[in-house]
Formats: sequence, C-alpha cells, structure tokens
Amino acid sequence: MALRRGRARLTCLGVLGSAALAATVALGGCSSSAASANTGSGSAHALTLAQAQAAYDSYVTTSTAAAKQGDATHGLEMVGDAQWSLLHAQYTALDTKGVPVTQYSYGTPVFYVPALPAYPLWFVVQVPISTEQGGHLGPPVTTLLAFQRYIPSRPWTLDASAMLDQPLPALAHDSGGYATPVSTTGPSLLLPTSLVGPTQAAVVDEGPAAPAAAAVGSGPHTTALFAAQNAQGNAASARGLNYLWLMQAASFAQYELRTADGGALVLYSMYLNTITEHPGDLPGAPIPVPANFAPLITTGATIGHRGVDANWTYEFVAVDPPATVHGAKVEVIGGSGGPTYGHAY
Repeated sequence: MALRRGRARLTCLGVLGSAALAATVALGGCSSSAASANTGSGSAHALTLAQAQAAYDSYVTTSTAAAKQGDATHGLEMVGDAQWSLLHAQYTALDTKGVPVTQYSYGTPVFYVPALPAYPLWFVVQVPISTEQGGHLGPPVTTLLAFQRYIPSRPWTLDASAMLDQPLPALAHDSGGYATPVSTTGPSLLLPTSLVGPTQAAVVDEGPAAPAAAAVGSGPHTTALFAAQNAQGNAASARGLNYLWLMQAASFAQYELRTADGGALVLYSMYLNTITEHPGDLPGAPIPVPANFAPLITTGATIGHRGVDANWTYEFVAVDPPATVHGAKVEVIGGSGGPTYGHAY
C-alpha cells in the first residue's frame, strides 16, 4: 500500500500540480531542502582543470587503498554527503558481518569543471567504473561523480556518485573548456532545479497516474521504482502486513551544469524510507529486518514485533529541459543507491 498522508513517522509527500504543462510549474507538499552548489559568476577560475584532475587522482589512490585495507578512518575522510552515508554502511557491514568493502577499477575520466570564482569549489567527472566481484572485475559502467571542497581548510570529498543508464547530453563550455554552471539568471527550465527531485519523488510515491508524471518521464528511477515498491506492498498485504514507502529530498548540495541546448544536468540525492508493520502498529508475528539491512544494525534487534524500518539513500542524474521545448519532460538518466538504515521495533 502507498503511504498515506498524516503518518507520524513519514508525513511529507510532494504532489505536482496540473499546471505542469503550463509556463510555470507548481509543486505542493514536500519541497526540496537540497541546496545548489556554487554557480559562480564572471570568468575567474578559482578551480583549474589541472587542480580538479589532481583532486580526482588523489581520491582514487586513497579510497582504493582504504577499501583494500578495510580502513574506515581514511576511507570516510574522502567522502561526504550521501556518499558518506553509503560508504559508512559498507564499513559498518565490514565490522558487523565481515562483508568486504566494495573495490573499484576506474577507466579514463572526462572532467566537467565549472568556472567558479570562489569557494565552495566543485567539479563533475564521467568515468567507466568496474566493480570487483569475487576477485574478478565486472563490466565497466559509466558513472557520474561529483567532488566538492567547501572551504580551503577542508579536503576534497566525493559527495555524489550515480551510474548512468544513457549517455549524457552535450554540455555547454566556455572558450577555455570550462563547463557552465546553471545560474538563476540563465534561460528558463521546465522545472526549477530545486524541484527536480521532489517531482521525481511524487511519481515514485504515487505512480504513473500522479499529476507529477506530466513533467517527469517514465523509466527505471520513476515509474519502475514505483512498480517495485507497489509489488512489495502487495506481497506484504498477502502476509497481513502494511508496507509504506516515501521518497523524499535529502539536505545535501546538488550539482547543476548547463546543457548545450539551454537545459540543465542535475546531480542530486534522495532518501527512500520504508516501513513494514502490523496493521494499527500493534504487536504480532515477528517481522525480520531485510537481509541486506541486517549488517547495518550494530545494536538492537533484527526482528520486529510491531514493524521494521528499512531506509535507502539514492543519488540520481536528471536532465531538466528548456521550458521552450514543446512536450519535453525531465528525464532521470541515471541513479545508484543502497541500504543505509535499518531498525526493528
């Protein structure tokens, strides 16, 4: 069953208004709390292409060594925001169940470095990444990474990572080869970039019949994700249980680059919160924590008699088209995620 409004633990659900096809698009309910990274102005380059390459190389070297050694201290120092949550879950599973931290092999990177005049600094990398599986490398998957350095006294961290399902659109560059960050004074977009995530969430929560579906395309990270959650709800109902889910915006920076056609490429994070419980939140037969969440529980039970919370952290890549393109929709072209919190009660 879909989450009902007014729940005490999960209360906010974004719903896109029917004005989605008009010149302005209204979004009610849960608004995004994500903040855009520095969009910059002028032609100053506080971050050079060479500096971005050096930061990336340092991350790959240090994070790879930390993963091989199971070194949580150094591994977690290299990540932030949603990426910290996902990697922290891996190191927790290493501690509780001896599950090795995932190791990767990186291909040739392509850098998208915006022209920024001051901190916070950030850049995006597109790179094929292979995951080590049983001592062998899996096939490479094109992945988008976002790095940020908030202030000079902080190190560079990987703050977002999303696997791409389809190629990136052409991105805008200046004469020096620097990417163009999205500015609030730039060409208008179908959706304000702060509403891309909440609009996607409305479709994940309510399905293809949601008004928000008029502004965001169907696919594995929208309608298919709804279908998967709805199937879990049906399976829970067959066991006499309620299954509730809610996708909501995360309060992390999101990264926005101008596309060559005047649209925006948006890299952002979301939470998917789920509850499996007995009707009325009353005690009943034991409900086990899902197997992929059990390693995250360091204290407390892995069996719930009233319910179980199982929450995911996701990172997505979307293309927000220019408002002038007739019939266009926001397309979510990539995404990655994993379990980050489990609780039985």
